[in-house]
Amino acid sequence: MKTQGNLITRLLLISDSTWLRHANPWSAWTRIITCLPLLTLSLWSRAWIGRWFILPLLAALLWIWINPRVFPEPKSTDNWASQGVFGERVWLNRKVIPIPRHHVIAATTLLSISAAGILPYVYGIWLLSLWPTLLGGLLMYMGKLWYFDRMVWLYRDMKDKVPEYAKWTR
Repeated sequence: MKTQGNLITRLLLISDSTWLRHANPWSAWTRIITCLPLLTLSLWSRAWIGRWFILPLLAALLWIWINPRVFPEPKSTDNWASQGVFGERVWLNRKVIPIPRHHVIAATTLLSISAAGILPYVYGIWLLSLWPTLLGGLLMYMGKLWYFDRMVWLYRDMKDKVPEYAKWTR
């Protein structure tokens, strides 16, 4: 099943097999734990290495792209991380297969919390100021992790209603 997806998903060229590989808990967790800190350090490194910061930035962006591809398909998807990835896929496909309204409200709210962190984060990165960067990063992480937890709930609700979704379970 090809997920409708959004612009970022299409830019990252995420195929069905890539989604399944990303459902490996190692992929999900390393992505959650490393991506924002790597981006932050690479952007902050302009203070230390000047225009050469582009190299660690490109390395961080490469890691974001390669992460869902580098891990094998999971042997089991009976875990929080795998089901969160599947829930994100269900969320991205909501225009093709509608989801219950309470999930839309919750996910939109949580994504808004995460998005609210972008402004202080960018401000902090721009000024090389620790506290706005940390505040923005905390809001982005808090919103994202709560959203991801909500995606687990969404997947568990939808897999019993949509046979195609149930097939992702291993």
